[in-house]
Amino acid sequence: MYLNLPLRALLTSSPFAFRSNFTTILPDVNAYWNAYEQISELNVHLNIFERLWAAWYQYMENDTLATGIMSFVMHELVYFGRSLPWIIIDAIPYFRRWKIQDTKIPTPAEQWRCTKMVLFSHFTVELPQIWLFHPMCKYFGMDTGVPFPHWTKMAYQIAIFFIMEDTWHYWFHRAFHWGPLYKYVHKIHHTYSAPFGLAAEYASPIEVMALGLGTVGSPLLWCYFTQDLHILTVYLWIVFRLFQAIDAHSGYEFPWSLHHFLPFWAGAEHHDVHHEKFVGNYASSFRWWDYMLDTEAGPEAAKKRRERKIAKDAAKARKVQ
Repeated sequence: MYLNLPLRALLTSSPFAFRSNFTTILPDVNAYWNAYEQISELNVHLNIFERLWAAWYQYMENDTLATGIMSFVMHELVYFGRSLPWIIIDAIPYFRRWKIQDTKIPTPAEQWRCTKMVLFSHFTVELPQIWLFHPMCKYFGMDTGVPFPHWTKMAYQIAIFFIMEDTWHYWFHRAFHWGPLYKYVHKIHHTYSAPFGLAAEYASPIEVMALGLGTVGSPLLWCYFTQDLHILTVYLWIVFRLFQAIDAHSGYEFPWSLHHFLPFWAGAEHHDVHHEKFVGNYASSFRWWDYMLDTEAGPEAAKKRRERKIAKDAAKARKVQ
């Protein structure tokens, strides 16, 4: 229950109004704003976003349903909303100068085929999991009420999730490039050797669940051990992670791309090479795992490996002499 206040008792009308003329049940928007006004009167210390949040749960009268709808809608809006600018950029020749594989531009037919596959995955694989998200949050002790945590707490927790997920992603992604797993699971994601934004979640259901567990499991694991996490922090983390995944698949390398300012950031330049070469560059957000374990891909990485080999052979030759 939200706020631990008797707000539900103040609402005598259902949040859904029956329209007998159309034999359908439609949301009663007025009930939501009535809940918002009542919460505002009783909780003047809350900011507008916290009031809107609490009113949504009060209006729905079912926390599992409220979290499920909000989570799914958030995911769809962010995923396709962030992909849309890349679709537009792909259609404008001016931006080809920054296209990494500039001879491979996705066609409208390819983008539409990708969209259908992603939507199918969202509704058949991700939606059932999202439906169980609220019970999992409560089981692990996650806070879903108001007020929200301070932005500094959310910032450092999200930074930790990026590191945790990147580690998970590196090892599982690398495993998916092992023979049978690549052939029967991961090959679907490599349908496009020159990726584009919409293709970030173009993958088999097994891969979606395995790699997605790193995204959702990282905050759940953190919450289990710390008992200090708000679901809003998780939402913001997922938004940032979606932005990272879609941008990494965009296929564009700009002078203002983030890795020019944060050298350890992966970005499109890092992941595009992975799709082009079908090997190496397994990490999601950062470059350090590939650097430490010598799984970097691309001409520069190959050149460094050759130079190290030449130096090693020369050292052996000197010892023999």
